[in-house]
Amino acid sequence: MNGQFKKQREQLDTEFKRLTDEMTQLQNNASSAEERREGSPFGKREEEATETLELEKRLALENRIRQEMAKVEHALEKIKNGTYGMCDNCGQPISPERLEALPQASLCLNCKALLSKNGKFAPSPR
Repeated sequence: MNGQFKKQREQLDTEFKRLTDEMTQLQNNASSAEERREGSPFGKREEEATETLELEKRLALENRIRQEMAKVEHALEKIKNGTYGMCDNCGQPISPERLEALPQASLCLNCKALLSKNGKFAPSPR
């Protein structure tokens, strides 16, 4: 199965590197922003509110990147284990078109739709 998904493996490796670079850049920008603020007079509520908003935005972005990295790592692990292309919920094959569009997909369209609709899965027919 590994040779069958060579293109997806390459896409996943590229995406993981992109996400890692994005996280590094985000953290470096945060460090330099904190250094620039050192010694600045605090106490003004407007400045504190702006800093809080910027921190919340950065943390939300870091969280999103971590979640995406986890999905990519999970897909890479599935390739290594020989289970790539199978739905994590029902065990049925994920359509090649879905994997082409979203290589880190771990759910077939039916299970993804159930999750989106209900917020949970129906019992797996396995």
